[in-house]
Amino acid sequence: MMASVLHKIRSFTETVAIIANVSGAFVLLALVVIMNMDVIARGVFHAPFRGVVELVIFALVLIVFLQLPDVVRTGRLTRSDGFPSLMRAKTPRLGEGLERIIHAVSCGFMFMIVWTVWPEFTEAFESCHFFTPPEFGAQPTGAFWPDFKAALARCDYFGTPGIMTVPWWPARLAIVFGCVMAGLLFFFKAALGDPQPISDEHSEV
Repeated sequence: MMASVLHKIRSFTETVAIIANVSGAFVLLALVVIMNMDVIARGVFHAPFRGVVELVIFALVLIVFLQLPDVVRTGRLTRSDGFPSLMRAKTPRLGEGLERIIHAVSCGFMFMIVWTVWPEFTEAFESCHFFTPPEFGAQPTGAFWPDFKAALARCDYFGTPGIMTVPWWPARLAIVFGCVMAGLLFFFKAALGDPQPISDEHSEV
């Protein structure tokens, strides 16, 4: 019974990982378009886009952590897997046990990242005062869009004032999301076994 429930949760988690991977691919595609437009604007019109550097740094965080869960799901996370592959080839049961230990340790590491980043996310999100009156500055007017823009202006931000600033909390939320999903997938691999075990076929350097 418990195994059946875990398999259903695993299937749902893998579906979410695939959707997140596709979302990360769209972010990457948008980033490629923006960078190419910036190159053309620099070379032809001598008018580069402002804030491209900040946008690239911010987008890279989203891309990495949106695509991380699906990388874990498919067993393509970069690693040194010579010894586990050798063990699995010579003694399959011992090799599988070693893989489960590796996945369990990886799960713990992912949730350690979540434990570290979550307070930073909540602090960055609460700095916007979306749902609470701010201590300083203009008070909410009751109009959604003006209040939303005012809240974004209060957020703890990343970037260069006067060029481009972006709230930090979406990036930190992406880190939390990616690590939670990756941690769950590592947990399922440790508890239920890995349908795509460590092998040379699935390794990336």
